[in-house]
Amino acid sequence: MTHTTHHRVDIDGRDVFCRQAGEPAKPALLLLHGFPSSSHMFRDLIPLLADRFHLIAPDITGFGQSQAPARTNFAYTYDNLARIIQRFIEVLGIGRFALYAFDIGAPIGFRVAMKFPERVTAIISQNGNAYEEGLSDVWNPIRRYWSDPTTANRDALREIMKPLAIRWQYEHGVSDLSNVSPDGYSLDAFYMARPDSEEIQLDLALDYASNVVLYPMFQAYFRRHQPRFLAIWGDKDPFFLPAGAEAFRRDLPNAEIQLLNTGHFALETHSREIATAIADFLT
Repeated sequence: MTHTTHHRVDIDGRDVFCRQAGEPAKPALLLLHGFPSSSHMFRDLIPLLADRFHLIAPDITGFGQSQAPARTNFAYTYDNLARIIQRFIEVLGIGRFALYAFDIGAPIGFRVAMKFPERVTAIISQNGNAYEEGLSDVWNPIRRYWSDPTTANRDALREIMKPLAIRWQYEHGVSDLSNVSPDGYSLDAFYMARPDSEEIQLDLALDYASNVVLYPMFQAYFRRHQPRFLAIWGDKDPFFLPAGAEAFRRDLPNAEIQLLNTGHFALETHSREIATAIADFLT
């Protein structure tokens, strides 16, 4: 079954949408998307790997087609998002699996890996950071919000939620913009325009500080468990610098590092190269 199917899974009363492809008997690969996207970002990658793997790509809670609980009833923190993915794994009965983590999917995925170290067969980080040197100066306004969470500092971040800024994330660092489909950033902008979506993302921007606090714990997990690791990054990423990819070798001496001539959303321009790298790495 190489075509993609679409499902809704009840996770303790919360609806989580996911895409699946490939035979369940084949090695599992869990795909975690980033901000401000959804599992739609894997639309080109999944068909390229579905003959060799069982691919499962959920929409993180509050993103895409998954339920977005009201902020009065649910705290949008990375710990809570990771707990839902952990329960998603248990409810679907996913045993051993490789993990693909992009952008904010990385700190969620690394939490999952620390929870299930015996289940994680390998990790692929695509522009997913775990070292402070990977954070660019673009993070400075967000750092100000961490240190001083005023209304003014929160409002200063609203521009990154707007359609032009979302499109910029897709196009920055791409040498030939004809390779970037408008579908991705247009869909993300549509989701961001829904009621409360902007406030949810601002809550998560504030809580991203918790990921930086956990960087030493992520690194300790890497050193202790030595998971097979591939860091494959767009080297023109304005958010996560190539130094963040190279830093994985500090704790994972056998990590494979591949830098691609593209930006943050590397799958938009290099899905075939990334699929080949994943297939070679995992098989």
